[in-house]
Parts: sequence; structure tokens; C-alpha cells
Amino acid sequence: MKSIIIGIAGGTASGKTTVTKKITVNFEKSFVTVIKHDDYYKDQSYLTMEERLKTNYDHPLSLDNNLLFEHLKQLLDGKSIRKPKYDFTVHTRVKETESIEPAKIIILEGILLFEDKKLRELMDIKIFVDTDDDIRFIRRLLRDTNERKRDINQVVQQYLNTVKPMHNQFVEPSKRYADLIIPEGGNNEVAIDIIVSKIKNILSTKDM
Repeated sequence: MKSIIIGIAGGTASGKTTVTKKITVNFEKSFVTVIKHDDYYKDQSYLTMEERLKTNYDHPLSLDNNLLFEHLKQLLDGKSIRKPKYDFTVHTRVKETESIEPAKIIILEGILLFEDKKLRELMDIKIFVDTDDDIRFIRRLLRDTNERKRDINQVVQQYLNTVKPMHNQFVEPSKRYADLIIPEGGNNEVAIDIIVSKIKNILSTKDM
């Protein structure tokens, strides 16, 4: 099986998951595998909760890109992988892993995907979801308090201390590596149509 790798990057709560969903509905379920970069946060089970809370999760060094790279190479070679799973409520990986099978379309999703040259070079299409800072902050605040059971003050402090500075230092500059920049994410139907057409074109070429 010849696979195509699509990277979807962008700031926190920019709409990357929505874009992913809008793309995947155009293909058979068995054709698509989605891998979230977040699951490759480094294991912190050896740290206390207090120490984990001090980690800068918006810095590239917080992620195990070497493991992700090796897993992608295995998938491209037609081999299955055991993907780690990360629990945001306890700030570390859980013991269980998830079995991921090779697929025609592999979608990678994460804020810092384009910051790593080795990962970029594996991608056939690189998409950056570009959304206004205020909208992203509001979405993150709602998500982290409702889904990840975070304290509102903790979310605000994390955003000001690490999320926003790291976005400006690493995420925003990585936009220059994108093949396509999508303003307002999944609401941009024209961009989604263009991406789906390009994926189908690349797949037909790889199958020849």
C-alpha cells in the first residue's frame, strides 16, 4: 500500500480537528488514519503532578518527535504501530497504547508539526489552519475548562506564560512551510474541496 501523509498544523484551537473531519468524510473510513501529535508528548509518569504542571507543553522539546518519525516510517513500510496515548487531565501518557494500522491516507494533526524538518519531509501535503488569536483563546478556554477539567485561572496563566509566547516563537513562523494556508479552518469549504481534490490526485498517481 502506498500512503499519503498530510500534515495539519496551526495554533491551539485554530480548528485543525474540524479540518481533519471535513477531509476524512470524503473518503472511506478504512482509507484514513488520524494521528494526533499531542499523543506523542513525552512520558512524565516519573514526575510529581506539581512538576508536570511546570512543563512547557508548547515547546518543541516537550514532544517525542523521534518516536513519531519512526512510527510514520513503519506505517509507510506497511507495518502496524502501537501509538502512545496521552491524558491531559494527569499530564502524562497512560499505560495503554493504541494499535494503528497502515492506511492510504495518514493525517497528522498538531500545533508544532512543521517545526520539525524530519517530519515535514515525510509529508505530501502541509496545511496550516490560520485563525484569529482572540477566537483561538476563547475556544481553548472553553475546551480546557469543560473537557480537560482545568481551572480557569490555570488556563489563562498557561496561555499568557507559554502558549502565546511559544505560538509567536515556533508555531506562527512554521506557517512558511505550509503548502496551503486556510483562514478560519473548517468553515472554508473552497479550501477543503481543493485539498480533497489534491489528495485524490496524489493517490491516483501513487497507485499507478
